[in-house]
Amino acid sequence: MTKSTSIIVSAVLGLLLFSGCARKSGDQSNSVQIKGSDTMVNLGQAWAEAYMKQNPGMSIAVTGGGSGTGITSLINNTCDIAEVSREMKQSEVDLIASKGAAPLKLIVALDGLAVVVSPENKISELTIDQLADIFTGKIKNWKELGGRDAKIVLLSREVNSGTHVYFKEHVLRHGKSDGKEEFAAEALLLSSSQAIADEVSQNQDAIGYYGMGYITSKEKALKVAKDKNSPFEAPTMENVISGAYPISRPLLMYTKGDPKGLAKAFIDFVLSSAGQEVVKKLDFVPVQPLKQSK
Repeated sequence: MTKSTSIIVSAVLGLLLFSGCARKSGDQSNSVQIKGSDTMVNLGQAWAEAYMKQNPGMSIAVTGGGSGTGITSLINNTCDIAEVSREMKQSEVDLIASKGAAPLKLIVALDGLAVVVSPENKISELTIDQLADIFTGKIKNWKELGGRDAKIVLLSREVNSGTHVYFKEHVLRHGKSDGKEEFAAEALLLSSSQAIADEVSQNQDAIGYYGMGYITSKEKALKVAKDKNSPFEAPTMENVISGAYPISRPLLMYTKGDPKGLAKAFIDFVLSSAGQEVVKKLDFVPVQPLKQSK
């Protein structure tokens, strides 16, 4: 190796080392990486577009993959912010702590998990108990619920999804920490909320669930009751805010410790009136009061 070649190689290695340290320490001044929840990916991208429009030259990159993917990326220093639709597990908190940091949880929006069927399905309302029996495989035919004589086609998010975890814990297991109920073996595990929406719109016998921001006229959102003695409620913004809709949850962002630099500026925007208007525009529920338009 010549002396000039050695100098070039050393310079390149030095740049790579500096770049790695910059991502690890979160000091990049004009770039932020956000990864995680597929429920939140469209929301995150809308926030990013709105922020970059106001702040030319800044780069906010948002990708999905599931809440678990976002948390793993945060732990491994490959993202600055994790978008998550479930609480971090204690094991995940401990992994971050082992690297000398503490996760900071921020509630950035609210969501109601819509349970959806084809508009051609005559069923319009179900209780949590009925939903649990459907998705665990105890109820297998729509006629058991007053529908047509046809096998129920179960659609679920994949196990890495925070939406999957939340639905299992709060519907299948009724919020019991020691619950053991699991999705039926015949449930089809789909990679995204959009995949569930697409399948429901094409299959009269399918039933699935996703964040209510994905509801379109091609699917019918069921009204859900906490139990047989409670009223059936639709997944609407008003019902999520009031707590009337029984399958509601916060949508979260996690950072390692207090966010700094562009990450902090972006989160401040997300929680501002302008950021929360984006939440409302995408049919999720704002966590900050919005000014009434005159």
